[in-house]
Amino acid sequence: MFSFMGAAGYALQFLALLFVTVIGFVVALALVLFVRDRWQTEDAVRRNYPVIGRFRALFSTLGEFFRQYFFAMDREELPFNRAQRDWIKHSSEGKSNTVAFGSTRNISEVGTPIFVNAAFPPVDDQFASSEPMIIGQGAATPFVARSIFNLSGMSYGAISKPAVLALSKGAAKAGIWMNTGEGALAPEHLAGGADIVFQIGTAKYGVRTKDGKLSDDRLRAVAAHQTVRMFEIKLAQGAKPGKGGILPAAKVNDEIAHIRGIEPHQDSISPNRHEEVDDWYDLLDMIAHVRAVTGKPVGIKTVVGSPDALEEFFVAILERGMDSAPDFITLDGGEGGTGASPMPLMDLVGMPIREALPLISALRDRMGLKERIRLVASGKLVNPGDVAWALAAGADFVTSARGFMFSLGCIQSLKCNKNTCPTGITTHDPRFQKGLVVEQKFEKVAAYARSIVHEVETIAHSVGVAEPRLMRRSHVRIVQPDGSSKRLSTIYPARDEGQTAPHP
Repeated sequence: MFSFMGAAGYALQFLALLFVTVIGFVVALALVLFVRDRWQTEDAVRRNYPVIGRFRALFSTLGEFFRQYFFAMDREELPFNRAQRDWIKHSSEGKSNTVAFGSTRNISEVGTPIFVNAAFPPVDDQFASSEPMIIGQGAATPFVARSIFNLSGMSYGAISKPAVLALSKGAAKAGIWMNTGEGALAPEHLAGGADIVFQIGTAKYGVRTKDGKLSDDRLRAVAAHQTVRMFEIKLAQGAKPGKGGILPAAKVNDEIAHIRGIEPHQDSISPNRHEEVDDWYDLLDMIAHVRAVTGKPVGIKTVVGSPDALEEFFVAILERGMDSAPDFITLDGGEGGTGASPMPLMDLVGMPIREALPLISALRDRMGLKERIRLVASGKLVNPGDVAWALAAGADFVTSARGFMFSLGCIQSLKCNKNTCPTGITTHDPRFQKGLVVEQKFEKVAAYARSIVHEVETIAHSVGVAEPRLMRRSHVRIVQPDGSSKRLSTIYPARDEGQTAPHP
């Protein structure tokens, strides 16, 4: 009996020792992983959430093997699906974007673009990279834009200081322009060295008088910066057509308030339109004024509600003369963007870019304004196929905001309107901002931009043209409700393909 009790005691002691050893090992491993995660600079989630953040990567990896049982398929998630995000992630990391076992895209879905491959595409010595394009030939200082793909407007305030700096440095390295968004010009925009498009929102942040009017002196001060290349007057954006910008008080710290010229720690809400602009002729006056004061190209950003409105604008331009025209028009889709917005506006207001761009580019060309006004397309255009479609549909340039957010490490947590972004991109909380290491992230921004351009050029060569801007609507087919496809040039005829564009 004694020996049995003694053996049982030894067994219990051994089990207790084993348990303590295992617990000690787990704790030691957790401490090592904690330190490693905190000090690494690649993954913002792991840096902000040591050890725990590893489970996100683990589940994402396991999803590749178990998704057919438990997880959504690659193309199901909204607003951006796994396939879109994975392409951006691999591109920004310089990894291969080849796929196996066939496409996961449902090519029978209505509206899907299908590119028309050429029977005899150009060989290696017969194609070229996209050429630079001049914007604002009538301005005192025109801008030679080097890239077909650029960075859309995201305000300092809506996004964080390290995010702005990483985007600016990445844009400079990739040779693309960076739009400030309506939040004015921050030191980080300039520090990165990128070409800057200064956006003038309805509140005139950064170029306003105390009572909210446009200040010529402040305009001249902004234009004096050599890297500020153009000015964009924002009428509307896809996230909230018909409503001004919204920056919650939690994000309006002293620095942001100073840059914008407003009171700190209060909601920053822009008017729903420029109060001095009552019609298209007033807008032409404002464009001419800003161009005269700054000496640089001036354009507008808007969301199309109906092509009739833009036709009235083009008619006004023709009445005034070509010198009165904007140097570019940025068309944003009504699909919603990065900004905080009421759901009805984000979901229901504004024409999607897939419809607006072909209509407006055909209208511009029919009015004889193609060489005078550049078209910039924006609105969920984050992958090579999106950009190639936009160029074929008539855009001269494409810009993206959310694509570049993904390149910074965005995980689509949908907290952009709060101050708790876990990746440090849209927060001013230092606890979360430390996860975004500029020296790591700006390289990913540049790699993503270069990858887009490279693969758009690949699509262009596949359809049989030397460079992307030579793609036409006849190079794209759109899937119809009956499962067949039609050329985009048949659905939306264009003059440069031998057809007269109908009235939209």
